[in-house]
Amino acid sequence: MNLTPKQIVEELDKYIVGQPKAKRAVAIALRNRYRRSSLPKELRDEITPKNIIMKGPTGVGKTEIARRLAKLVGAPFIKIEATKYTEVGYVGRDVESMIRDLVEVAVRIVKDEKNHEMEAKVKPVVDKKLVNAICDSRRAQDIAVDRTDVEKALEKGELENEQIEIEVKESAKPAMAFGISEINIGSMFDGILPATRHKRRLSVARAREVLTGEECERVVDKESVYAEAIRRTEEEGIIFIDEIDKIIGKAGGSNNQDVSREGVQRDILPIVEGSTVATKYGNVKTDFILFIASGAFHVSNIGDMIPELQGRFPIRVELDNLTKDDFKKILTEPKNSVTLQYTSILKVDNIDLKFTDEAIDEIAEMAAAENETSENIGARRLHTIMELLLEDISFNANGNHPMLEVAIDRNYVQNAFKETKRKFDLSKYIL
Repeated sequence: MNLTPKQIVEELDKYIVGQPKAKRAVAIALRNRYRRSSLPKELRDEITPKNIIMKGPTGVGKTEIARRLAKLVGAPFIKIEATKYTEVGYVGRDVESMIRDLVEVAVRIVKDEKNHEMEAKVKPVVDKKLVNAICDSRRAQDIAVDRTDVEKALEKGELENEQIEIEVKESAKPAMAFGISEINIGSMFDGILPATRHKRRLSVARAREVLTGEECERVVDKESVYAEAIRRTEEEGIIFIDEIDKIIGKAGGSNNQDVSREGVQRDILPIVEGSTVATKYGNVKTDFILFIASGAFHVSNIGDMIPELQGRFPIRVELDNLTKDDFKKILTEPKNSVTLQYTSILKVDNIDLKFTDEAIDEIAEMAAAENETSENIGARRLHTIMELLLEDISFNANGNHPMLEVAIDRNYVQNAFKETKRKFDLSKYIL
């Protein structure tokens, strides 16, 4: 990754409106990783990431900034809720599970890359198995089969929707929690018992995906995958700790709940500070993983964290509340803008939505007013408004008609929210 901080911010601007301070902070942190990787090993080992803590209300882009940042560079990324470590009282779930989860993400990323490299190599084997399955399926239905014709039709992509029966390897059982540790039942017997196989009925297109995955897994060197996954976890991994303010007690608090919260902070501290965590793929050092924490901090302050944990988040960024202008931009400007999402999804049922500028202005004003008069949920308010606004259209659309253009103008919005507007008007006179 050799994007400059300015280029990183430009990429983030395509999906996230506003919050320039937060974008600059994460862009610098990401660029510093590239700078560090170019240094001699002796010096590289001395430079650790400068972790970031974000303060701001829900729905202003904290999580999205971190997620887009990781996607931008293809880094292993997980989002965890800090409150899950308080679910079982003082001990909570094993905090090391966040590192194990991150390694799993890294393994999946590396596997996908390796499989993509091997697709061309395993294609002849997969095609042969598909031809055999198609021929067997047709013979079972007493349909005359010409293998050469089947091979030609498969090559042209004419049989993608045909249903066939293939033998596939049974997937591993999901992880189960015992006490504070997690055990993957399927992985306990890897290499000891032969893989269980069972028959599944799938379309040719889906069967190709399954068989390609199996064949790639057979030829790819697992040890090299695991080694690369651990390296990426250690050098490129990003962990986003959300709701960190919920494990911070009030200043001067001394009740049992505050003691429990402080205990969770102390459990997280060694992971953020730098330690070695044992995973089923090997030991992982957490010294160079980038941690980004976030919270609304309505009740507590960042200064109420235990000093040791505070010191591990030297970069602090406060995100701004969203304004009416911000809502207008969110509705129209990003690549995944809200209006684009609803327009695209309703086109499936032959409804072509057209939003006028006046309608956009009205929706943005309503979102800003609603966040001021009730709980501030940031950009999520737009989805609430849009769902109610388009409820009748979404319910009645069925696709059994030609493409129908529907204009969403200011009058349409005002009629849809008569009661809501009245509530706003009355609130001026309520003390």
